[in-house]
Amino acid sequence: MITARYFVAALLGFVSLFISVTAQEITSDTYFYGQSPPVYPSPEGSGSGGWNAAYAKAKALVAKMTLEEKSNMTYGTSSVKNGCSGNIPPIARLHFPGLCLSDAGNGVRGTDFVNSYPSGIHVGASWNKALARQRANAMAAEFRTKGVNVALGPVVGPLGRIAEAGRNWEGISNDPYLCGSLGAETVQGFREKGVINSVKHYIGNEQETNRNPSGNVASVSSNIDDKTIHELYLWPFAELVHAGAGSIMCSYNRVNNSYACSNSKTMNGLLKTELGYQGFVVSDWGAQHSGVASTLAGLDMAMPSSSFWGANMIEAINNGSVPESRLDDMVTRIIASWYYAGQDFGYPAPGIGMPTSLTQPHTVVNAKTSSAAQPLLSGAIEGHVLVKNTKNALPLHHPQLLSVFGYDADVPYAWDAGQFGSFAAINNQIQNETQVVAGGSGANNPAYISSPFVALTARAYQDGTSLSWNFYSMNPSVNPASDACLVFINSYATEGRDRSGLHDPASDTLVNNVAASCSNTIVVIHNAGIRLVDQFVDNPNVTAIIFAHLPGQDSGYAITSILYGDTSPSGKLPYTVAKNESDYGNLLSPALPAGDFVLFPQSDFSEGVYTDYRAFDANNIEPRYEFGFGLTYTTFSYSHLQISNSASKQQYPSGPIGLGGPTDLWNVLVTVSAQITNTGRVSAAEIAQLYVGIPGGPVKQLRGYDKIQIQPGRTETITFQLLRRDLSVWDVVAQKWALQSGQYKIYVGSSSRILPLTGTLTI
Repeated sequence: MITARYFVAALLGFVSLFISVTAQEITSDTYFYGQSPPVYPSPEGSGSGGWNAAYAKAKALVAKMTLEEKSNMTYGTSSVKNGCSGNIPPIARLHFPGLCLSDAGNGVRGTDFVNSYPSGIHVGASWNKALARQRANAMAAEFRTKGVNVALGPVVGPLGRIAEAGRNWEGISNDPYLCGSLGAETVQGFREKGVINSVKHYIGNEQETNRNPSGNVASVSSNIDDKTIHELYLWPFAELVHAGAGSIMCSYNRVNNSYACSNSKTMNGLLKTELGYQGFVVSDWGAQHSGVASTLAGLDMAMPSSSFWGANMIEAINNGSVPESRLDDMVTRIIASWYYAGQDFGYPAPGIGMPTSLTQPHTVVNAKTSSAAQPLLSGAIEGHVLVKNTKNALPLHHPQLLSVFGYDADVPYAWDAGQFGSFAAINNQIQNETQVVAGGSGANNPAYISSPFVALTARAYQDGTSLSWNFYSMNPSVNPASDACLVFINSYATEGRDRSGLHDPASDTLVNNVAASCSNTIVVIHNAGIRLVDQFVDNPNVTAIIFAHLPGQDSGYAITSILYGDTSPSGKLPYTVAKNESDYGNLLSPALPAGDFVLFPQSDFSEGVYTDYRAFDANNIEPRYEFGFGLTYTTFSYSHLQISNSASKQQYPSGPIGLGGPTDLWNVLVTVSAQITNTGRVSAAEIAQLYVGIPGGPVKQLRGYDKIQIQPGRTETITFQLLRRDLSVWDVVAQKWALQSGQYKIYVGSSSRILPLTGTLTI
């Protein structure tokens, strides 16, 4: 299906994106035709990769449906009254109950008796695969109990290309390998409870600015070349398809000037052909912009409704514009996902626990379980990253007087479902309330909120510590008897708009004002994305800094455990923190409508794969805190690097297409091991990281990691398995993944810049 002529068309189209337009303002999208190559027809699902039984059942059920019933399966309805984000109607005569699709990627949204789990960025900072699955398993149990068939998450796009992007906090990491591996664990955790994931946002959805058309201005176009889209932005989606994701959500933006939900190259070509995807593609809410075109391009379900399908779909089939076999495949993919998840037996009724309004009487369905306790608290703890700790500031040891400052320390004055997505954000902060989750459809509902001050009060009671506090003043008085001063600030972000910067002058001033009177000032930042600290990091009285991210409802318990050393911090950065905004270059701010393309905003991904730490390495820029960096209360040493290279290595994979691509892409080719010794006095977890320098590519790319608890004085061996896909690059001519001839560099260490063990691998 994907032939050389499509590649040539893609190449010529992409080149044309960067040719200067000297004519007057472009007013028609016909100018862009051919930039995203056509790939037709839409592949029918085959039932491969373990989907055979689900497809057999689905085809049998679809064969019994009328044309109208099949049409109704493909778009959301308003006739079902519940609190779900979207609904597919039931077919009573066939005993199909319908589907409830609902937010969010970090807990059930818009309802009661559920928990608020750590957000995606917090999971990324934990670097903990087992914990990611436990979190997913606990969340999925709540989605299931509430009658949610399809959970809208996890998020693996945006991939953090733009530092100021408003939804980076929903994603897991700026690195595709870390993002994909933890996302795959999330999908598997949901599958164990029979809940379908809708993985989002596919693809190139890297900014909120101009994400949707407005007036006569189209959505921004993410212009991505063939190599970059494979090696960076498609990578995590392939991993999650391989893990068994049942739904993929296409995004708002255009890709190479074709709307993502009408883009035949990305849906038919990349997803359904190259990745062998067997599930269904659903539009982001309101992201469908055509009828016949989106149908033929591979869209299977439109949400929350559709003005393009319905009666129009039936007419298109009757007049031959759309073959009925295409509609059959759309419905088969949807029903197969339902069967694949095992929802045809014993699953709660769609939306049973999702009230339309919390102010009206409703059937109470309590989804909270005791199994949620560990992933809630452990997940909250492990996503904290300690980046500075001088003068033995931390952990605290029975302070006599602890002073607490900052608008982020206290519990919100009100918290209900209507508040989510409409926080009182001023500049880049939420004033007068602690931030446990950011804004928009990724926000969710907590059962309670453990704020830092509430948890610190409980600890003060236990230890006999006196507390002093001021949450509101930006220049508070400091008691000179304070053993330590804790300053809680945050960095806000939300769906629908990008951030105005990576600083907050008011918060920076607060930190320095406190530090002027307190020689032991500890800063805790609840940050929904990258937050620069250059305004106070070198202040000698700022002794410790913690990036606390978005921990969910157990926030206060978690930070108190770390501050007092009950738990040694073990998180590491899933992104790079620069010294200055300028260090991010063109990847700081979102692209804006400009010049001849003012009506068709263009975002040219001309940096290729060189984003985040790859860009810092390539441009020889020293970061403030590098990707993968984080401190603990102990120290580790690395030794005894061993590289086992025994498998035969033909240049291209030769296996059949399975879930995520050729089946032999997941074959282990190389094994790497190393020893890690805890050289300190505290038991702690270390995150060992393996980077590979592929010939002709970036200096290094993350290709392995593991988190291991090590007792003081003990040495543990850690082993990494490198797959064919880990060592391959995308060959744009052959249209295959290819191993490179020559020497691969192997690096093992504690961050992307601290790599004491190096070796080579020859292929």
